Amino acid sequence: MSGESDLIKLYSARILALAADMPRTQRLENPDATARKRAPLCGSTVTVDIRIDGDRIVDYGQDVKACALGQASAAVIGAAIMGQTEATIRKGRDQLVAMLKEGGPVPEAPFEGLDVLEPAKDYKNRHASILLAFDATLDALDQAKAANCA
Repeated sequence: MSGESDLIKLYSARILALAADMPRTQRLENPDATARKRAPLCGSTVTVDIRIDGDRIVDYGQDVKACALGQASAAVIGAAIMGQTEATIRKGRDQLVAMLKEGGPVPEAPFEGLDVLEPAKDYKNRHASILLAFDATLDALDQAKAANCA
């Protein structure tokens, strides 16, 4: 019974509110790059379209088919992503991984809203879904860089 109670606490009102009010859910026309990532364990997927100017994201769209935790993560990232550089996004992802897997601190600004996912550290089977939006964004950035170098 305790496991069930913990799972109910995991899906807090704040997580559910983020999942219900996700920003930037319109796919982009003519993006510089598109990436789709899937969490094999649960089947959650996130597709991200980006436009960049130099090394900054200037437009962003996402299609998120994930559990409430993956949606909450995508909502926080989508709200903070505009104007961010690859370095800031990688740092945010690394900090989120450390928070989930190593008990590290909450990611720094602009991704501090990911603190809502701290209780998910005990649910390893949810980590891949939580990381999808970061992973898809970084993959899209890698594609855009490769296209610009070609």
